Amino acid sequence: MQSLRFKAIDKLNSLTETVVPTSTKISSCFGENVFTLKTAREYLTDDAYKSLVASVKGGKRIDRSMANQIAYGMRQWAENKGVTHYTHWFQPLTGTTAEKHDSFFTLKSDGTAIEEFDGGALIQQEPDASSFPSGGLRATFEARGYTAWDPSSPAFIMEIGNGRTLCIPTLFVSYTGELLDYKGPVIKALEVLNKSAVEVCNYFDKNVTRVTATLGWEQEYFVVDEALYNARPDLVLSGRTVFGHSPAKGQQLEDHYFGAIPERVYAFMRDFENESYKLGIPLRTRHNEVAPSQFECAPIFEEVSVAIDHNSLLMDVMDRVARRHKLKVLTHEKPFAGINGSGKHNNWSLATDTGVNLLAPGKTPKTNLMFLTFFINVIRAVDTYSDLLRASIASAGNDHRLGANEAPPAIISVFVGKFLTEVLDAVEKRVTDKFDEQDEAILKLDLHKSIPELMLDNTDRNRTSPFAFTGNKFEFRAVGSSANCSNAMTVLNVIMADTLAHFKKEVDTLIEKGEKKEIAIMHILQRYVTESKKVLFEGDGYSDAWANEAAKRGLPNVKTTPPALDAMITKKSKELFERTGVFTHAELEARHEIELEKYIKKVQIEGRIMGELCTSHILPAAIRYQNILINNIRGLKDVGIAESSYANQKQILEKISIHINKVSDLVEQMIGARKKANNLSDTREKAIAYCDEVKGKFFDEIRYHVDKLELLVDDASWYLPKYRELLFLR
Repeated sequence: MQSLRFKAIDKLNSLTETVVPTSTKISSCFGENVFTLKTAREYLTDDAYKSLVASVKGGKRIDRSMANQIAYGMRQWAENKGVTHYTHWFQPLTGTTAEKHDSFFTLKSDGTAIEEFDGGALIQQEPDASSFPSGGLRATFEARGYTAWDPSSPAFIMEIGNGRTLCIPTLFVSYTGELLDYKGPVIKALEVLNKSAVEVCNYFDKNVTRVTATLGWEQEYFVVDEALYNARPDLVLSGRTVFGHSPAKGQQLEDHYFGAIPERVYAFMRDFENESYKLGIPLRTRHNEVAPSQFECAPIFEEVSVAIDHNSLLMDVMDRVARRHKLKVLTHEKPFAGINGSGKHNNWSLATDTGVNLLAPGKTPKTNLMFLTFFINVIRAVDTYSDLLRASIASAGNDHRLGANEAPPAIISVFVGKFLTEVLDAVEKRVTDKFDEQDEAILKLDLHKSIPELMLDNTDRNRTSPFAFTGNKFEFRAVGSSANCSNAMTVLNVIMADTLAHFKKEVDTLIEKGEKKEIAIMHILQRYVTESKKVLFEGDGYSDAWANEAAKRGLPNVKTTPPALDAMITKKSKELFERTGVFTHAELEARHEIELEKYIKKVQIEGRIMGELCTSHILPAAIRYQNILINNIRGLKDVGIAESSYANQKQILEKISIHINKVSDLVEQMIGARKKANNLSDTREKAIAYCDEVKGKFFDEIRYHVDKLELLVDDASWYLPKYRELLFLR
């Protein structure tokens, strides 16, 4: 009987190309399935439209009477596009999106069938809260939870086959008011940041009334043939290959990066891009990444909350569209050993409602001082809360990637480039305790001369830095490819908000003592540079020398998820989130518990699939080939062939036998370690046990012996698709 592996390879030869609609101008279809403000203008009354605009742009609450009018117009628009159902689309703490579809159809008391969608249905829906992760905030019998409309992110129509559903982006909260999703905390964090940033901006420009955080994510992913994927149970169940020997050719020739996009993948890209454009996702870039079968796409920058929605939506779209092309998208951070893993670089900046990018230098001393203020406060925030940033990117998948000579290390540091390092040095050294008018003028001239020449690409790219300044933004490179951007964005915006608020208090104190505003600002910035420069690093983050240097500087290097997550529930963290109003202590404790449980379950699944594959795939194939060798040796011996003539067969047989025994013994020991871990009642202790006693002690060693068997066993007898097939056959 032919194995799934060879059936999958045979299917590749008979695949027909999936027809992708002929491309038109992107602008002609962009946002056609989105209830934009432009669309709303056509379907809403003046009052309803003004209410929606005030909510989207000013954060004002929409009252129920206006909600009824908005819901009516939204339904009219959706029905004109063939929609019969709606859903509150939300992002629970599972890491995926969620939806419950309801129809517009209803029966009136007299039996009349009509379509209806009112403000109550738009604003609120009631999914079962007990079936989603709550970290102990909700008991199983306490099922009530609510989704609440988020007007800042526009409604959209999702097309699946011939069906169309109106999707309303929402927050998810428990009956008792705790946030149970990724998006709610981001929105809170953004509002806190807006308040702090506006107050600091007003030192330089009184016209600034709103500051918005922007995000441009870069999504890396792998694409493999669907049939080959289905023949790998580990990929299906865990998202990564727990076994697999490196192929003769990997990425060492460096020929895949920015190379010609394979035709089948190119058709898939065009297809999912078309779907994304209709949903208002402003994709701009596509290219081959470093590893074979690895690719990347990236959009134009958007406001953080909308960008997060679009990234979550994109991953759904990519997965669905890939099936049309008989492909599978892998967003796991490390689906294949020995080649680069995937990240989701979060490019973050701050913009004012007056059109200024606060992380881009200006052309006058005043705007340069504003740039320096925000630039240095970012560094200060990262230095103060590096442990929280590390926790925000912690996951079982990202543990495989961080520091693996392809991604930033687990040490959080900031790269700013040679030019800005010199500027920071000048700030630190040139500012004295007192200034006269001449000194002040010189200070301003120095800033004026050095910073206005700064171009957008003034800094080199440092792929080894987890947090790098890249001209007019900071790139948080350490975020994992499967992650929801919300965790990283919540922490980054909160720590920036808190740092700016503290900065303003310190500056105001100096001003009250009679210091001139510019000088007071410079004094505080000088101290921040001095106190935070330990987090600045311009070199190779992969090197052992940096790990040693980071230890001397007191920078944490937490390489695994369970201890990294501890930063979420420290006294400092609880005080930060309580001070900013983003999380209560109970919500932080719950999220810590949820992330630990998620880690445990993912490692547990990987351990189970390793055991199953060894028992049902690896050992049977190895034993079958072992028997072939035994029969070969026995036959040669029976016909009188000298033993020296089949010494190599015996040697191969002995190697296979050793690896078979090691795999069998190690799997049994791993199962024992899992059972022991499962008996632990404390979630953190269980997570540590799975990290150290299960994964740490057994995963790599079992893999070593299995991968050796893959090299020794007859290729025709090996059941699992090999790396050369998964990565190079399309």
